[in-house]
Amino acid sequence: MTTPRFPHLWFRLGQLAALGVMALLGLFDLTVGMGQGSSNTGLLTLVRVAMAVATVVVWLPAHPQGSKRLPRAALVLAAVSTLLTLATRAVPLPEFGAASWGFAETCGLLGVIFVVSRRGAAGWALAGVLGTGLALVLLPLRSTTGNAFVIAGLFLALCGAAATAAGTYLRLLANGRERAVATVRAEQRAEFARDLHDFIAHHVTGIVVQAQGARFVAEQDPQRTLLALEQIERAGAETMTAMRRMVGILRDPQAAPDAPLAPLAGVADLTPLLARFNDSATPTARLFVDGPLDGIPVEVSTSGYRVVMEALTNVRQHASGARLVDVSVRRTPDWLVVRVTDDGEAPRHTGPRGHHGYGLVGLTERIRAVGGQFSAGPGVDGGWIVDAVLPLRQEVTAR
Repeated sequence: MTTPRFPHLWFRLGQLAALGVMALLGLFDLTVGMGQGSSNTGLLTLVRVAMAVATVVVWLPAHPQGSKRLPRAALVLAAVSTLLTLATRAVPLPEFGAASWGFAETCGLLGVIFVVSRRGAAGWALAGVLGTGLALVLLPLRSTTGNAFVIAGLFLALCGAAATAAGTYLRLLANGRERAVATVRAEQRAEFARDLHDFIAHHVTGIVVQAQGARFVAEQDPQRTLLALEQIERAGAETMTAMRRMVGILRDPQAAPDAPLAPLAGVADLTPLLARFNDSATPTARLFVDGPLDGIPVEVSTSGYRVVMEALTNVRQHASGARLVDVSVRRTPDWLVVRVTDDGEAPRHTGPRGHHGYGLVGLTERIRAVGGQFSAGPGVDGGWIVDAVLPLRQEVTAR
């Protein structure tokens, strides 16, 4: 819990250090003669001290990213500073050139440029930086002219460019972090949606089908009704377990940082999946396996399992009149091929706008993420065919 405080602490320490530097520079300004001269310069001296303090008011607070008020305040500050420079030139000073032009204000304007580059709204930030930079470059006119002014102005211009570059660099870093976080959050939301659909929708669909079947057989065969109720209870318990696990990880990811949101079942676990499907109601599902199912990469095995789970869920929901479902899993040296077919009569739609389209969209994303190919559509002789081809080797995925 103490780690997040360190950046905030360093930020405060940096502010205190900058204030200390400005205070020392202010004392230096007064010592070397910023306020020396005739009585006409007394008011200008007070105004120049107030300007140095005003820069602190602008750059010291923590401004929100994209602030429009910050560059506007910088423009007002730059305009006042420029007018003050012109007013200082209009007052005749004895021993002109011996007085300081205001190093504290110079440091403050550099801080304003940095903060505006870092936090200001994009359009206003450019105007704020240019206006403040102009006021910064003109500052040496308060105490010098000629070649000395040109040299001092060029040096301050380089300092302003460095402050702008530093602020812009930190701004780009922050924007990159925000984009990375947004990308990760979008991927997490998509993963949560897939997990919810694959597991919760599968169990809930089974509960609905079993409940509907229990209504029809309640009077003819009470024993089958009790069996259906037991299956509904078991499916409901599994659903609640998956939900609790997902909610627990969402609330406290540190409690189980490496735990999956749902059990990582693979193609080797298809037999119990089909058994539960056959216990609920018709149609009957059959499993055909060609090749060993051990040693398959986890992401490939779980993706194959999800394909079969989604296909069986869609059979329950949309395969009108289906009596038989064939699940085929074939392993070659380079690929894992999964096919699910049924003999239903009514075609189903695959568009993502449909009620059941989210599952197919999620499967397509999941299969493509591991470098595979996925398709789902009506068969030539009727029914529905779901095909997934998953690579088993990294070099195959790279192609």
